[in-house]
Amino acid sequence: SYDAVGELSSEGLWEVEEAETADYKSRIVVYRPEDPAAFNGTVVVEWFNVSGGLDAAPDWMHTQTELRRSGYAWVGVSAQIVGIEGGGAFDIGLKTVDPERYGSLVHPGDDFSYDIFSQAAQSVRNPEGLDPLDGLSVERMIGIGQSQSAGRLLTYVNAVHPTIDLFDGFIIHSLLSASALSESSRPASGAQVRSDLDEPVIIVQAETDVLWGSRSVARQEDSENIRLWEIAGSAHSDLYTTLKSPSDKGADPSVAAVTSNPEVRPPFISCAAPANDGPGHWVTKAAVSAVNEWIQTGESAPSADRLLLNSTGDAFVEDQFGNARGGIRTPYVDVPVARFSGFGQGDDAFCGLFGSTFLFERETLDELYPTNAIYVEEVSAAADEAVAGGFLLEADADLIKAQAAQSGIGADS
Repeated sequence: SYDAVGELSSEGLWEVEEAETADYKSRIVVYRPEDPAAFNGTVVVEWFNVSGGLDAAPDWMHTQTELRRSGYAWVGVSAQIVGIEGGGAFDIGLKTVDPERYGSLVHPGDDFSYDIFSQAAQSVRNPEGLDPLDGLSVERMIGIGQSQSAGRLLTYVNAVHPTIDLFDGFIIHSLLSASALSESSRPASGAQVRSDLDEPVIIVQAETDVLWGSRSVARQEDSENIRLWEIAGSAHSDLYTTLKSPSDKGADPSVAAVTSNPEVRPPFISCAAPANDGPGHWVTKAAVSAVNEWIQTGESAPSADRLLLNSTGDAFVEDQFGNARGGIRTPYVDVPVARFSGFGQGDDAFCGLFGSTFLFERETLDELYPTNAIYVEEVSAAADEAVAGGFLLEADADLIKAQAAQSGIGADS
């Protein structure tokens, strides 16, 4: 575990020292290319999210089609005690799910989670004995974490990463605040990514993350090795993460179709309004590619416009359709068929993470897009602009265009 040396300032320039030690036994989950020749040399290491009382991998769900097609390896790390022992909303830790397989795991508490994450990454990058990548040579390693795990990863980047040479870059996804360094300490209020890093970091934020509880989350200015990407029309979680990703193999354009569905995790979770089915996952895939290119070539990821807030900073400035203005633009908000929001679920704390989608009436669609050809032309232009900006990958733009062509949207369809 670690203790802070001095104050943990909001600037993130933290210094820590090693504290207690403890025995542990955890696990990692590994995906690697079946064909070793297809490996691109980069491993994405995800800090499992345990907010639901189990190990979840939201960033694997967001990015897996890009990881597969571009030859990445992916490693999920059980860094926290809840994922092993249980607790939280659903309370189904590994020992409950499979006591025969995981009954011998031992976790000494989350004070030790940061070093467990380091040691898991070390076991992949510099294996001794068992090689999780079965001989693949690791050239680059990117750390990633979403929501609760983004807070842990921010603290890791500021406190632990400077003391150990393991990661070449990071993606901090849906960050609300830093996590505490230890269970007996308090997290640093308003902490940002330290600005003296040599390694690139992209902070990816949905609308829900920019405005949390009617207040704006601290926004970090871009600097030499830090980029903040705010995605218009996106939510903290969405239908792609829970419903579409498990069956998405990366080649079916229908995954780009906008759906209206309040059942975010049937039969367990039903929301009051249809959940967000916006562009979050497309942009997150572009972030992975951008960090990987940044590491290899030194070419910085693009800077992005911020989402526009009103004068009091408690709401977004919206266009005539109710979609947020500013931020990273995609066909979803520039050639809309729905109002997308990171909000819209009322006071439901869990469903509130899933935002909302309200499809336009047919009359509105016909007025906006007199023919399907016009709709396809506008979608293609918006997709091409997003690709040129570095916020959408060309393979994903092709899927979005193909879906537009088969969508039946247009007054002549």
